[in-house]
Amino acid sequence: MAHEQIERTERTGRTEHAGRSGRTGRTEAAGRSERTGRSERTGWTERTGRSERTGRTERIEIARAELLARAANSADALGMFAEASRHLRRLVPYDAAVWRVTDPETGMMAAPIRAENLDEHGCAVYWETELFTENVNLFRDLARAAVPVAGLREATGDLPARSGLYHSFMKPRGLQDELRAVLRVGGRPHGHISLFRAHGRPAFGPVENRLVESLVTPLARKLRSFAGMSPQPLPDSPHGPGLLLFDASGALLSANDDARAHLADLPEGPAVVAGAGLRVPAWVQATALKARAVSQGRDRGHARVRVRTRRGHWLVCHASCLRESDGRLGPSAVVVEPAKTSEIVPLVVDAFELTEREAEVTRCIARGLPTGRIAEQLHLSPHTVRDYIKSIFEKVGVSSRGELVGRLFTEYYAPLAERGTLRTHD
Repeated sequence: MAHEQIERTERTGRTEHAGRSGRTGRTEAAGRSERTGRSERTGWTERTGRSERTGRTERIEIARAELLARAANSADALGMFAEASRHLRRLVPYDAAVWRVTDPETGMMAAPIRAENLDEHGCAVYWETELFTENVNLFRDLARAAVPVAGLREATGDLPARSGLYHSFMKPRGLQDELRAVLRVGGRPHGHISLFRAHGRPAFGPVENRLVESLVTPLARKLRSFAGMSPQPLPDSPHGPGLLLFDASGALLSANDDARAHLADLPEGPAVVAGAGLRVPAWVQATALKARAVSQGRDRGHARVRVRTRRGHWLVCHASCLRESDGRLGPSAVVVEPAKTSEIVPLVVDAFELTEREAEVTRCIARGLPTGRIAEQLHLSPHTVRDYIKSIFEKVGVSSRGELVGRLFTEYYAPLAERGTLRTHD
């Protein structure tokens, strides 16, 4: 026989095939993947439910569980990235990395961002290549792929030079492979991971890819939860829309004072230092490049992203490419301004993992509708509506309708609305 069968486990009833015994005279132990290129999944891949574990897979299981436990206890996205990176590096060695939050609606890079062992000057090069010339493992494609994890060398048949990113960004920095992952849950991307290995190091393999894949959903779910964190009080003098103009290369041409004020309130992260010492975050520059790529027909979608400030308030950044009087493409204009309630509520609702029906009931509650009216509008029985309300209260951690509305809506915008209200007394 070309293959010998390994002993069937009682839990799976599956027959695992070992390597060719004619040559080796030995069967492969369950759980080993180095020779076969297959990952025998145990606790960290519930799909197989195998009961036989080698010492190696047990160590992986313990380390993975520790990684997820530390990430789950993180207070914010940067803290989660730091903990996940520290533990992941022991399981999947790498030399440099970038961890990014993304807008779940557009998939665009947002803030905060954690960059490890990479210079800030490469951010524009990386995203310009991603948007204009790259055709391997694009983040937008991975976000929709069955498996949202892929390695560059694996995807190119160990010929990374087929990638534009390799030539423009990786090779000048001594890097030879990149493992990308889109952190998604519910079909929506909440973050990106880029892991890099230096020249001379082995390529990321299938076992490592599957391990990273097993982290995608729990890490995305944690990132999603941060949208539900309560903001700090707004400053006394909120700023208006900020305007920044970028040239075709992504270099900043000018910015108004409101833009400078908004940028100063953003989390630390990779940035390009422009004139007068103004630090332009990488994601703002990428938004400008995205607008140009869309205008040139090289990309699709909208150059729009929502981010949280250090005090927990939401800004929306949107860009478009201007045209000269003769029709030629001109600078890219980026506007940064406080986000409207309608743009943030979906993020906050999603953070508490409300179902679509629970979200509908929540919006009815916010409008002040009683149980009977909610039942009529949604074509449900009053008893079913009360069950939904109970579930919503448990998920959001409140005990009354007023507290629910305050938690999801008022905490974010009541102070701003109050300052914009003119009150008179007779």
